[in-house]
Amino acid sequence: MLSTSQLDYDLPADRIATRAAEPRDSARMLVVSRSDPSFVEHATVKDVPRFLAPGDLAVFNRSRVLRARIRGHRVDSGGVVEGLFLERAPESRSQWRMLLKSNGKLRPGLVIQLEAAHGGATAQRLELIDRVEATWIVQPEPSVDDPASLLEQIGLTPLPPYILSARRTKHESVSDDDDRRHYQTVYAEHAADSVGDGSVAAPTAGLHFTPALLEELRRRGVQEAFVELDVGWGTFQPVQEANLEDHPMHRERCGISAEVVRLIRDGRSNGGARRIVSIGTTTARTLESIPDPLEQWTDTGWVGETDLLIAPGHSWRHVDVLLTNFHLPRSTLLAMVGALFPEGVERLLELYRIAIEREYRFYSYGDAMLILP
Repeated sequence: MLSTSQLDYDLPADRIATRAAEPRDSARMLVVSRSDPSFVEHATVKDVPRFLAPGDLAVFNRSRVLRARIRGHRVDSGGVVEGLFLERAPESRSQWRMLLKSNGKLRPGLVIQLEAAHGGATAQRLELIDRVEATWIVQPEPSVDDPASLLEQIGLTPLPPYILSARRTKHESVSDDDDRRHYQTVYAEHAADSVGDGSVAAPTAGLHFTPALLEELRRRGVQEAFVELDVGWGTFQPVQEANLEDHPMHRERCGISAEVVRLIRDGRSNGGARRIVSIGTTTARTLESIPDPLEQWTDTGWVGETDLLIAPGHSWRHVDVLLTNFHLPRSTLLAMVGALFPEGVERLLELYRIAIEREYRFYSYGDAMLILP
């Protein structure tokens, strides 16, 4: 059993990245080995190809980040309301599940008039139907068939609160247009076969890739594949329980195509030595969530929901190499990355201390860590 206190560490406030690296692949990268504690190298993301080999399979999460942050005002009082679209409500696909914040008390029956991203009223309203724990079920008026299309027009980039807070502390101002460009991978896609409406947070390891870096990986014989996991707001929620195992793990929609299943199977069968390189923890969570046996999905692919909690002691099936950012204290993502090391989270936090001493930048817009076998 892992105590939540073991997932804690102190991070100086100035290590929280408030802007993306420019260009994307200039972000620094701490390169380490799961099996050799003495191997530590300092590089940049642009150097990723030199650590991979021909035949390796790099797997990316293609989910597109929704412009899920909205602003509006109460029709009855004019009070300001801010919100975050989470998903279409499971009980009724015509309704939405949202986080809402207002200076006044919200109650069922209230109507919110939504504003455009850069100010001004829109014709879109939301009626509050019911509160479910920390979230609200709302009814769009008029009804919305495709939330992603509407949010593209009126929404703002759903940056994590710690970035917005750090910017306020530093008196930094960044336009939403800049964040829209940086807080989206260059390969993001909302295709006809997407598993859901999209993500409300970025798969951040993928933010480091440029078209030129992807092309260099192909030139070196590294194959690429795409899975999809729609990142939910729960990914940033700190663990509140005393023990990690008691944490109610959030659910996320994810999927993998039959073609990618076959790539993984063929690389593993008959003694194949293909390494699977997971670009980010969301990709890793998708790969590790595929139900066994793998063979049953080679014709149909797999789509489902996962509430998999990966922690030290996890037996990895489909991840050999991981590229990931530096994660929040007391987070399930920290536990997941720690699970890669034989020494567990203790070894990971030693590496975090090195990163802090070397002034690496942390969290969503921050630098990266490449974990080799």
